[in-house]
Amino acid sequence: MVKPEKNIPGKARARKMSEGKSSYRNPLLTVDIIIEVSRGVLLIERKNPPPGYALPGGFVDYEESLEAAARREAREETSLQVDLLEQFYTYSDPRRDPRHHTVTAVYLARVSSGKPQARDDARGLGIFREDNLPAEIAFDHRRILEDYFKYRKTGKRPQIASQSNVKAQRSKVKS
Repeated sequence: MVKPEKNIPGKARARKMSEGKSSYRNPLLTVDIIIEVSRGVLLIERKNPPPGYALPGGFVDYEESLEAAARREAREETSLQVDLLEQFYTYSDPRRDPRHHTVTAVYLARVSSGKPQARDDARGLGIFREDNLPAEIAFDHRRILEDYFKYRKTGKRPQIASQSNVKAQRSKVKS
């Protein structure tokens, strides 16, 4: 039996898995943060592939809570300290990230301090509303944003995928 590797930070673990050097295959855990500002939500313009705009976020490190990871990723990519308001939803479609299978916990947050500045994996920043989202949005973040705007209008969160949708997703991933 191969022992699982321990204490490998999220990005390094993802790299090892994508290179086939890891002793296990599990979905990678990530967080994404919808940072609410007065004129909309803050998105980063990605510096690395896949291209486009995205929610600030990234991999959860070993021995790090989801909440700590969300605060860290917001700070690393936007220079902002944020207060997490609530966990919005968890997205787990195996195709949501073209690089590997990831599961993300999405948080709603507001700025507690700092001035927005693109850092780390971000080339730039932008504030967007539902009616002016950028054309190119990475991952499944357009769907997440659509769910978020619907939630803000109606108070209804996304619905859990039906069993038939889950089976259809599995068959697409296998083929």
